[in-house]
Amino acid sequence: MRFKGLLMFLLASFLLSAQEPATKMKKVPVTPTSPSSGKEMYNSYCASCHGTDGKGNGPAAPALKSHPTDLTLLAQKNGGKFPSAHVMSSIQDVTQNVHGSKDMPVWGPLLSSVSGTDQALVKVRINVITSYIESMQAK
Repeated sequence: MRFKGLLMFLLASFLLSAQEPATKMKKVPVTPTSPSSGKEMYNSYCASCHGTDGKGNGPAAPALKSHPTDLTLLAQKNGGKFPSAHVMSSIQDVTQNVHGSKDMPVWGPLLSSVSGTDQALVKVRINVITSYIESMQAK
């Protein structure tokens, strides 16, 4: 598994100062989380860009080329039905261009790196994160 130990993901890191107005990103290794906690995985893997509230206002958002999606409006933008299959595909698919750029890490391989060789566990992680994002939908 070539990704194991080598893959990094975007995490909030602001280096704002009067002399350097640009926001920069710091890359850190993916750390394992509980596969049964959607909230823990979301906060570890998604909140730096999408924000803890899912509205796309995470601390790393200003450094991205495209603004992160407001995850709380996915159902609203899909006729009131949460697009589970699309969300799962967005998390896992190594070929999908999620934000119009490759700013978003491809989580399928990254989740594999914290799940060992257990692909069933990767699917569980993706399902649990997707269910957590569904719980965040605006009422």
